[in-house]
Amino acid sequence: MNKLVRAAQTSQSLSLAAMEEASRFGLREADIEHLLLALVISDQSAGNALRSLGLDLERARRAVEEQHDAQLATLGIDVSLPEAGRIVFHETDGYTWTPRALDLIAKSGGKGKGGDAAAVLRELIAEPSGLITDLLRRLDTTPDVLIERLDQYDSPTEMTTPAAAKVKGRIAGSTETFVSAPLDAVSAFLADPMRIPEWEPSIGAIERAAQNAALGTAWEGTPPTRYPNGKPVKIKPQFRRRSIERIAAGHRDEIAWSFGYPDVTRGSSVLTEFTLIETIGGTQVRLSRSWSRRQGWRGLLAWPLRPIQNFVVWITLFQTGSAISRKFR
Repeated sequence: MNKLVRAAQTSQSLSLAAMEEASRFGLREADIEHLLLALVISDQSAGNALRSLGLDLERARRAVEEQHDAQLATLGIDVSLPEAGRIVFHETDGYTWTPRALDLIAKSGGKGKGGDAAAVLRELIAEPSGLITDLLRRLDTTPDVLIERLDQYDSPTEMTTPAAAKVKGRIAGSTETFVSAPLDAVSAFLADPMRIPEWEPSIGAIERAAQNAALGTAWEGTPPTRYPNGKPVKIKPQFRRRSIERIAAGHRDEIAWSFGYPDVTRGSSVLTEFTLIETIGGTQVRLSRSWSRRQGWRGLLAWPLRPIQNFVVWITLFQTGSAISRKFR
């Protein structure tokens, strides 16, 4: 993967996680402390380095809250900030970075720098305000210790970009995300058919049938009728039903679902697969998604649209990975 793509994907993933953290306090601006929280749950080497020092998300969140209270106290303001609530970023809009956070991210992709999460973390540690140093002190570490640990974990990061050539005859792509929860909890979540609407954007509800999640069991789903922000969704009649089938079972670390449109002529089912790996502080989730290409003259007509198709694969994978991560935060 080239540097530009790596930097763009890193910026996208860190921006989402940081702004989700800011939304817990009703904030519309994400600053460098929210960027630190986003790095703690990064699936790249920066996240591994932070978590290897015991800096999990709960500890980091608590340190940020304590730091904010201490800053108010130094100003003689005897008031506590509002308690954190749930993440509402995906239900609201109007979010942005503070200028210093935005400048820091831009610097991480400058000349001679990788643009990945490790580069962002290095810039964050060097940020001159002292805020990150104070936060690290509350987390029982120092910038020097963190840099040393990052040097041990840092290596060129190969983030998978959807590529049609990887699966013959199919449009396919894969990515990874870190989830701050034990593997068994993540596995139970992804294996539960009734929780599919919580991570699959195209499913709004599942028909409750007296069935278990055994291999080959099928369910019927319906698409969302409203977006997370409350706006209604327009749905064509042939897309109002989804078929859902569990096609891999028996292993807690391998889960696969097939989604189809039974009312669409010559429709192609979409295969979504998860591989779970225990890692420091939680679970690394590898996601892949694929569906059949059109054959014959239809396939030739679709050729110019391949870059758009690949982007659609990536964005849906990104949305799914983000939704899974969010459910455990």
